[in-house]
Amino acid sequence: MFSIPSFRWNNFIAVLLFLMALLLPTAGWSAKPPIAGKVLFLGDSITYAGEYLTLIETAWRMQNADSPVDILNLGLPSETVSGLSEPGHAGGAFPRPDLHERLTRVLDQIHPDVVVACYGMNDGIYHPLSDERFQAYKNGITKLIGATKQRNIKLIVLTPAFFDAMPIQDRLLPAGRDSYPQPYVDYDDVLQTYSEWLLSIRSEEIPVIDVHRAMKEAVQSRREQDPKFTFATDGVHPNSAGHKVIAETIAREWQLDLNESDKKRSLIQQQVAQLVSERQKVLKHAWLSETKHTRPGIEPGLPVKLAQTKAEEIDSAIFKLLRTP
Repeated sequence: MFSIPSFRWNNFIAVLLFLMALLLPTAGWSAKPPIAGKVLFLGDSITYAGEYLTLIETAWRMQNADSPVDILNLGLPSETVSGLSEPGHAGGAFPRPDLHERLTRVLDQIHPDVVVACYGMNDGIYHPLSDERFQAYKNGITKLIGATKQRNIKLIVLTPAFFDAMPIQDRLLPAGRDSYPQPYVDYDDVLQTYSEWLLSIRSEEIPVIDVHRAMKEAVQSRREQDPKFTFATDGVHPNSAGHKVIAETIAREWQLDLNESDKKRSLIQQQVAQLVSERQKVLKHAWLSETKHTRPGIEPGLPVKLAQTKAEEIDSAIFKLLRTP
């Protein structure tokens, strides 16, 4: 009888497991939202800017026209999950907002099915790594996990965005200082530590999507041809290309394709994206006002009912575009 030598069989199993790992990198940690429902994004100014959310929702609508997910953007500039704020933030005008000051109001008024949270950029307050600040970040994430779990809300966590020191080298400060009125030169090492901790607690119950690694690797790759390439001229806030990397990283988990290959469909996608962006902005400002955030300088929104009516009108326009023969 023919038999496969054991060493060959073992090699075959090893190769098979390796290929499965490549094809299913997040097996056991499903980060995909429900087929239909309300998906709430929380975060700081990067989320508030909203470009990566527009890309995600547009792709979802293009590929799931009969099962639209209601994506809401309640990112808030300057916000932290840790509750920390550096001395003299915003020129001393106001401390950084703390997510947990508004979280109960947001969850209990919006009733999301899924929360996607991206925090960390502001949580190290641009200082070197410290046990105290790191623990405050851990505590803030743990409180967020508890708040969503208590309400039976699925939570998906994004690692912090990449901090790019290169374009602002002349403004950065070295280690060992008592104060940091400008960012610490190796601040991305702090965000890397925060990211690694998030990935260490990843589970089926708490899926984590690693946007930090995706952005960092994209920048490093582009710098092989262009040493001055950056997504963020201020080191923090990514441009449209940076937002696209964030969106692509989420899209892989959600089994979405951000690009349409057909020319006609691509034109429709552009029109849908404009409407999606308008819809997200209307609802964002309405719900930020309704849930009574405390950060100064945010544009006031329409009353929620009026904003929802406007959103429904935009939905109708999107539906009509998606049904274009």
